[in-house]
Amino acid sequence: MLHLNINSEGSDLTSGLNGEEIVWKVLVLDAKSTSIISSVLRVNDLLRCGITMHTVINSSRSPLPDVPAIYFVEPTKSNITQIVQDLKDDKYSSFYINFTSSLNRDLLEEFASLVAVTGKSSKILQVYDQYLNYVVTEPSLFSLELPNIYSSFSDAKTTEDQINELADKVASGLYDSIITLGNIPIIRAQPGGPSEFVAQKLDQKLRDYVISTKFSTSQDFSQRFVLVLLDRNLDLAAMFAHSWIYQCLVADVFKLERNTITLETEENGKKSKKQYDLDPKDFFWNKNSQLPFPDAVDNADTELKNYKETAAELTKSGGAQSYNDLDGKKDDTLQQTVNQLPELTARKTIIDMHMNVLLALLNELKAKGLDSFFEIEQSLSDPKSRSTFLEVLNTDNNTHNLEDKLRTFLVMLLTTDLPTNFIKEVEESFSKHEGFNIEALKYIRKFKENSKMRDSSIVLNSYAKDTTKQNSQANSGALFSSLSSKLYNLTDGKLTEGVGSLISGIKRLLPEKKAMPITNIVETIMDPQNAGDERLRVTDDYLYYDPKVIRGSHSKQPKRQSYLESVVFVVGGGNYLEYQNLQEWANLATSQGNSKSVIYGSTQIYSPTSFLKEISSLGN
Repeated sequence: MLHLNINSEGSDLTSGLNGEEIVWKVLVLDAKSTSIISSVLRVNDLLRCGITMHTVINSSRSPLPDVPAIYFVEPTKSNITQIVQDLKDDKYSSFYINFTSSLNRDLLEEFASLVAVTGKSSKILQVYDQYLNYVVTEPSLFSLELPNIYSSFSDAKTTEDQINELADKVASGLYDSIITLGNIPIIRAQPGGPSEFVAQKLDQKLRDYVISTKFSTSQDFSQRFVLVLLDRNLDLAAMFAHSWIYQCLVADVFKLERNTITLETEENGKKSKKQYDLDPKDFFWNKNSQLPFPDAVDNADTELKNYKETAAELTKSGGAQSYNDLDGKKDDTLQQTVNQLPELTARKTIIDMHMNVLLALLNELKAKGLDSFFEIEQSLSDPKSRSTFLEVLNTDNNTHNLEDKLRTFLVMLLTTDLPTNFIKEVEESFSKHEGFNIEALKYIRKFKENSKMRDSSIVLNSYAKDTTKQNSQANSGALFSSLSSKLYNLTDGKLTEGVGSLISGIKRLLPEKKAMPITNIVETIMDPQNAGDERLRVTDDYLYYDPKVIRGSHSKQPKRQSYLESVVFVVGGGNYLEYQNLQEWANLATSQGNSKSVIYGSTQIYSPTSFLKEISSLGN
């Protein structure tokens, strides 16, 4: 699109011009398309694509009559009206119109008639439906950025018409992502909830597409992926859980949105915000985002040492007194050395950014005592976890972590059967904090009371059944006291000093990784030959749709078919913890010779804090 819809598939738009002659252009966006683009491209990337200016469609824009304009906007009447007005005003030399999603027939005809009246239709050179109404932050992670879907579906006041409208909105966003992937999936949907509504509407949209495009109807399962549609109620606990994964911690403690990390810090009573962009070429994030936090600290230390060694070698070979002096030298013998400077400088910038993020995380971990909550959630099958939680709740006077205490209690409540007197004691403790909102707790209690938790026990008990090794469980206390006493000592600014020996001990003591409920379901659907009967009984009940079969697929018994690729989509909100758990399973399976690939998406990717706020609205 940024190259005027010339196919540049396989080229790297962030690396340069790919040998193409540059055409300078203006990019006109609206709020939706801004969010779509901002997660994957920065201003410098746009410049490499010939975009000298980007602007918002409903702002006052100066005319540039000699410059072509690329419009990337939602297909709305107001946007069409504005484009026609720009055409009348000769604002740009030529117009390349791109809509985020499909423009319906009525609007297309209205657009055509309005353009015809201007007498300047020759200036409009392209009109494209781009099917891009979703936000991608990583190659295997996307969001429709539709908030409050869970609360809307769960609210008794929501009407049938509203439910249909919501399901259609979700199905449309999913449809766009599937068209982008370029293949028609088999759809498997959790029955009896929002995902069933979405599946029905999506199935019909894809059937219409197959008919209108004469898409091949051959049953080639080896080339098709499976779309697994799930309801958020499958595992509510995942939305509140604490994690030790670097990406999950960043999203939990700070704000991680559209590949931007926002750090909120407080010094001398004053709050300040600092933003860091996660560039697609951020080598440290790409390698470490899915690793446990201590590993990321260790790797940051290694990267810094490697940088210093490389800088020292360059300085020595260049005959300069210091690394900074190299930049001014123009001797031919130094040219090779000087050529390495930009890459090395960019590397150092990324290392410094992550050092700052890791240090800020350590400060927050210490301030909130987050390790204790993670430890409790890792050992829920042990009754001692209740007494440990009560101890933290009653002896810790820290009010900065009240929300973390509530989250851990919600995880306990959702995944284990707690004694009534324990629940009462915890609620009384929360009630002592005047002004602290526990509406979310009211909703979760009602949710558990009213629900029979119809999914199989394997889904529920993924948390309760501790799959850690005996020695890991026995030593978990040592792990967290070690973290608290030693890792926190690094917050004086010397982040990596003395980390090496500590990290090696932490790696040995970290609990075994566990498959979450969503991963159990996806694994069973994608690899039924290696699944147990108990899991198969659950997934055999999942609805089956094949949009390529024009008639009769609904009545067929789902075929237990292995899949190499899947898109897993949660209606009602997703989180980084599930995403990382799925990627971990897929990577492990692939490393063992059973190739699997999983893309994770949701109506909205939430931080635990954001989802708590949404749940609170249902508390009454």
